[in-house]
Amino acid sequence: MQVCVAGGGSWGTALAHLLAVKGHGVTLWLRDAAVAQAINRRHENPRYLPGRALSPRLAASTDPQALAAGLVVLAVPTQQLRAWLTERVDFFRPGVMLVNAAKGLELETLSTCSGIAASALTRVRPRYAVLSGPSFAAEVLEGLPTAVVLASRHRALGQRLREVFAGPTFRCYSSTDVTGVEMGGALKNVMAIAAGICDGLGLGHNSRAALITRGLAEMCRLGVARGARARTFMGLSGLGDLTLTCTGDLSRNRQVGLRLGRGEALESITASLGMVAEGVKTTAAVHALARQLGVDAPLTAAVYAILYEGRQPAAVLRDLMGRDLREE
Repeated sequence: MQVCVAGGGSWGTALAHLLAVKGHGVTLWLRDAAVAQAINRRHENPRYLPGRALSPRLAASTDPQALAAGLVVLAVPTQQLRAWLTERVDFFRPGVMLVNAAKGLELETLSTCSGIAASALTRVRPRYAVLSGPSFAAEVLEGLPTAVVLASRHRALGQRLREVFAGPTFRCYSSTDVTGVEMGGALKNVMAIAAGICDGLGLGHNSRAALITRGLAEMCRLGVARGARARTFMGLSGLGDLTLTCTGDLSRNRQVGLRLGRGEALESITASLGMVAEGVKTTAAVHALARQLGVDAPLTAAVYAILYEGRQPAAVLRDLMGRDLREE
């Protein structure tokens, strides 16, 4: 299959490598000509995955004509996705298979990536799916065992695409709950920031376990209110991804929280990351969505207060622990 992976960050690069190893004809589309040249000549992405070998079958390009492939994998940050698609809509084939690999909610519209794609690519009428789950790019690139979920509202498409992605070390389940899989991928980033803050404050393992548990309950409430199935949040895109991003040091969102908990300013943290931490803007979107839906989301509200209202983490923690007691 001819595949274009759009977005040359760590996750896009890892997925492009994965598909190339499987024998597909893969082009990684990216903006930076120097990085494209390094991938083509040295088989390495020196900006995002330095020192890690990529498949020699993988080609990189800055030519948008590459988007005319039968399968396009989107690894474009959520907040940039609408403008990116709108600018390049003419390069997509009608009825293209589109697999989104980004996680987040659009700040302006509170939309998931499926809504963004449907709006921006109306005349293309893409066959949409979303890939999500506990999957650090570096570990996928190293061939370490990983399991993800690929959701499409059309069961046959999901089953076809899971065969495209699955390999000896990359197990791919399918689902028809696109909303649940997308919401799980977005919401867990907010909880990862919260977990990082707990660790930055030195609150111990008890607090992290409590946060993951209550965070999952909050994710489920928000997802169901948006039309998702509750059981989806017990799977890879919910509990699985939540566990990984709340405990793994490779999580950018957890690193943001860790540094906030240690007293560093948000502006300094985001400026030094070198990569997008989707959870920062997603927190604002989820906070607005919870209010719109009338869903109780105390952990999201706490992270929002720290990120956007300048409140100190220790004071927010006291408020959380002092909330009225109730049944679980």
